[in-house]
Amino acid sequence: MLPISDAGRRHGSVPVVNLVLIGLNCLVFLYEITLGGFGFLFGGGGLPIFVFFLEFGFIPAELSSGRGFELLPIGSGGVDITSPIPTWGTMLTSMFIHGSLMHFIGNMLFLWVFGDNIEDTFGHVKYLLFYIVAGILATLSHYAIDPSSQTPLVGASGAISGVMGAYLLLYPRNRIRTLLIYFLITVIELRAVWLLAIWFALQAIQGLMSIGVSHEVSTAFFAHIGGFVVGAIVGLAVRPFRRGPGGISRSDGGRRGQDYQRPPQYWRGRRID
Repeated sequence: MLPISDAGRRHGSVPVVNLVLIGLNCLVFLYEITLGGFGFLFGGGGLPIFVFFLEFGFIPAELSSGRGFELLPIGSGGVDITSPIPTWGTMLTSMFIHGSLMHFIGNMLFLWVFGDNIEDTFGHVKYLLFYIVAGILATLSHYAIDPSSQTPLVGASGAISGVMGAYLLLYPRNRIRTLLIYFLITVIELRAVWLLAIWFALQAIQGLMSIGVSHEVSTAFFAHIGGFVVGAIVGLAVRPFRRGPGGISRSDGGRRGQDYQRPPQYWRGRRID
């Protein structure tokens, strides 16, 4: 299931930060293509892109040992993989790197659909801080499961999961237009609470199944879980004070909530939804 858009909610401001985040991810992805070539789009790409992942992705074993890896034992002399930034810095840079075309498209779709509403609620600066903190805590959730892993973690999924967790608490009744690919390809509308609950349940199930064999799993399920939980906690704390378009707060007796309410549908005088 891939979200396409959320139906009908009016925004009080242009989601500048969300657009900049998407733009930065796009620029980094274009750079990755120059390193990995056409094969990178489908998960390949060869040595140059792998070295890039090792230098700027987050490697749990580096944080555990307190020192970064410096040499990849390939060929006669090895390949220098010394990162120009400290290990803690890779928790930030890894959030802008993606491993394939589908990885990139999926993450950007989720960020496009859910990020603008959260930015509108939090404000630009607070949204940026929330995004970064959620991403870092999601990365640490991944680290806690397998601190000895030498596999680089890349992707914006942890931070975006935080955005989704906040969305679940703030806009559970919004309808999300979703591309469903299962035997047939169709577009359906689901309330956010159902779409996000199903998504989180799948992450939790697959995460539990991956314990002990994380080195054989290509998806950082616990980064998704950790980010989502962080976002949900923040959403729960913000919910009584959220502000809608025009700056009217729920807590001051103004217009309550801005969740999209689809008007009733009728056919021959009978309600059908």
